[in-house]
Amino acid sequence: MKVLVINGVNLNKLGSRSKEYGTLTLAEIEKTMKERAKKLGMEIEFFTSNFEGAIVEAIQECAADAIIINAGAHTHYSYAIADALKDKTCKKVEVHMTNVQAREEFRRTSVISPYVDGTIAGFGANSYLLALSAVKGE
Repeated sequence: MKVLVINGVNLNKLGSRSKEYGTLTLAEIEKTMKERAKKLGMEIEFFTSNFEGAIVEAIQECAADAIIINAGAHTHYSYAIADALKDKTCKKVEVHMTNVQAREEFRRTSVISPYVDGTIAGFGANSYLLALSAVKGE
């Protein structure tokens, strides 16, 4: 099984941004995901961009069996990313490190949620590992 992990806006700043996201860097999270994916017999690839169009293109060009996506703030308003996800038939999981339902009102709406199989939120970096288990079916 091949998995593409997509990280959106500001996630490249993990480890140095607001502590509500924890202290791990994106590179550290990716390293842990690679280790877990290997144990699960999965191939994993990562894509990170602050640019909406680049994320849309990554989704459109994706040939993986599953997409794990943390679109960051794009989650709440990017109909372009939502449309790209809508057109993909692979398994898709939306991930958030924080509990978005306990945050600002605007963060409680996800325009991409209708086009994914499920959402995992509020478990910090472990949200990504839970998403790997979800796409594997465990």
